[in-house]
Amino acid sequence: MGKLRSMSEILKKNMPNCLPDVQSLEDERHIDIDRVGIKGLTFPMSIACESGKQPTIAHVTMCVALGAEHRGTHMSRYVSLLSENKEPLSVAMIRHLLEKMLTLLSSDSGYISIRCPFFVNKKSPVSGLRSLMNYEVCFTAERKGGQTRVLQEIQAPVTSLCPCSKEISQYGAHNQRSHITIVAEIDGNLSLEEQIRIAESGASCELWSRLKRSDEKFVTEYAYEHPKFVEDAVRDVSGKLNADKRILAYRVEVENFESIHNHSAYAMLERDKRRRA
Repeated sequence: MGKLRSMSEILKKNMPNCLPDVQSLEDERHIDIDRVGIKGLTFPMSIACESGKQPTIAHVTMCVALGAEHRGTHMSRYVSLLSENKEPLSVAMIRHLLEKMLTLLSSDSGYISIRCPFFVNKKSPVSGLRSLMNYEVCFTAERKGGQTRVLQEIQAPVTSLCPCSKEISQYGAHNQRSHITIVAEIDGNLSLEEQIRIAESGASCELWSRLKRSDEKFVTEYAYEHPKFVEDAVRDVSGKLNADKRILAYRVEVENFESIHNHSAYAMLERDKRRRA
């Protein structure tokens, strides 16, 4: 029986010293591509929070613009960049990652989106019981036309109670779970927790994962005392963002998953505060 060969010996025998780099070949069609890269990559990382950092599982998109002269991009380099990264996810981190990606892929335009769950340890309003409340956050960085834009996004689930229903009904009012989304371009430091608190302040009531009966009574009555249309919620959140000098531009979306309709109520407000100057 012959002697077993090691994997390295097999590779040396069967692979040439220099493999062709097909991606770098010149493309004869001469058509630029706006974005090419990876999408839907699930990757473990940490995310910056007020207490330091917390672990999370991110869903990542990373792309660059590809010149007409190139056949393809180097897909493995995107994953290598993520693997080498040691910074927790933040506005600063994704900006640095974008710069590294553009340098490594020799491109002047690129796009990165990192979306993941984020948890806040919240205390119930009456009983004081603590539990983790989950939110969805997303960081986006894009370089286009020589300009770089970085966005910090949060989506907060909340409660909304209809002012019209309360006004016309002899007792009760219909309410529902809603989503308030804030996408912000920031100059300075705005924590995810603070951005979440701004969103929750625009609702009829915020949510908690763990409630005792005393908490449930409080939530029900508080929402009843603070009825909000989607128009009310989007304006209230916008007012706080307008007053915050750290916010350069923003988009606020409110969606009520209506309890008396088979469709949602929706409002969106978008502002670039720099255009007022």
